[in-house]
Amino acid sequence: MAESSALIVDDEPDLRELLELTLTRMGVDVDPAEDLAEARRKLAENTYDFCLTDMRLPDGNGLSLIKQINRDYPEMPVAMITAYGKVEDAVTALKYGAFDFVSKPVDLEALRNLVKTAIKLRQDDAEKQTASPIVPESPPDAGDDASTATMPVEDQNSILDRMIGRSDAMMRVRQTILKLARSQAPVMISGDSGTGKELAARLIHDLGPRSEQPFVAVNCGAIPSELMESEFFGHKKGSFTGADADKEGLFQTANGGTLFLDEVADLPLNMQVKLLRVIQEKRVRAIGDKQEVPIDVRILSASHKPLKPMVEADQFRSDLYFRLNVIELNMPSLAQRRSDIPPLVNHFLEVIAEQWGDEPRQLDDSAKKALLEHSFSGNVRELFNILQRAVTLCDGDRITADDLQLDHTALENNDRIDADPGDKNLDDYMESIERRILENALKEAKYNKTEAARKLGITFRSFRYKLDKYGID
Repeated sequence: MAESSALIVDDEPDLRELLELTLTRMGVDVDPAEDLAEARRKLAENTYDFCLTDMRLPDGNGLSLIKQINRDYPEMPVAMITAYGKVEDAVTALKYGAFDFVSKPVDLEALRNLVKTAIKLRQDDAEKQTASPIVPESPPDAGDDASTATMPVEDQNSILDRMIGRSDAMMRVRQTILKLARSQAPVMISGDSGTGKELAARLIHDLGPRSEQPFVAVNCGAIPSELMESEFFGHKKGSFTGADADKEGLFQTANGGTLFLDEVADLPLNMQVKLLRVIQEKRVRAIGDKQEVPIDVRILSASHKPLKPMVEADQFRSDLYFRLNVIELNMPSLAQRRSDIPPLVNHFLEVIAEQWGDEPRQLDDSAKKALLEHSFSGNVRELFNILQRAVTLCDGDRITADDLQLDHTALENNDRIDADPGDKNLDDYMESIERRILENALKEAKYNKTEAARKLGITFRSFRYKLDKYGID
């Protein structure tokens, strides 16, 4: 590791000595300060790669130093030292702009990981300054925060461009993601189903100092409650019936990187307690193991259910909620960004064509108008499924409004499909609709495939392809 410099602010001589010794061994030149006054004087006289400050100092609160550093030295990462068990202090520090925190008594492994991340952030900033900057398009009222004004380089723009759309709403999301990528604070990504919450989490990871480490996504609602502890924390061979080998948990798999907890509202209360402890202690113990192991993981979470009413109803722990919801990123619905529909359509049609080994289809004017007027309760995911179905149903290279089947009038028969998807996700629901359409057409045509294809208004070849796709004989 290249030599770096750090300002350490703490009034406890023993702790300062421990921090200085640990950082010096990592190749960091340490400049200590006993209080806020000395820290501010040294900041004015010197340049540092990062700062580590205690919360409570003889002449004030370390939060004021975090605010000053974020205002006057926005390129310098700052972390907080908090008292043991003071989760609210850590959360407050992160909200004030600290990129991370470490609790007393200081865990040296956690400290080393924090320092490595701070230095990586500083090195990334230095690379941006030497590279040719590209100014991203900004919407009106995008904010005048110093970190918002940072000019990302071409690689950053390339990563952000994976989030399709240049509407004002999406440009604000892009700017927020750039800021969140610098921090190590937990982020709660909210928004309706299908708005791209996991994509936002991946961009935060890919734009941050952990980008070369694992990104692990888990749907909390998809894990059976009896297997949840094993999935998250792992288990040792023989620790329970069926444990035939050691298993690494999700936290260990994501170590050094990011763990994305999707649909976190579905976590049972007993698991919420265990998750909170791991986040606070930064250590996990596998089932059947006697030892805890340190972990260095950034937590991002998401939910399409509003968590605050669940907290008020005692269905979600308030301490975990405030620990996860340090910063909130809300993903807009497709109805809030209708100007993004045309570029999304073009992108998805190219993706579908590449997946199916065919040339991209085009929308005719009637299809374009129909999509722009559609409500899209399933948001971006629904748009993709509609286009998949339309590509399958259309003849030639032009998609018409009829191919989109937005009103589902073809379903009005004795076997009409219920409009409520129930427990199915949108992908499964849309596939079940298409399957039922095919089966109904076969029944009405008395299993004459040529006649069934004619009734559906598609070629016999397209009809055969669909039957093969769903295994319908």
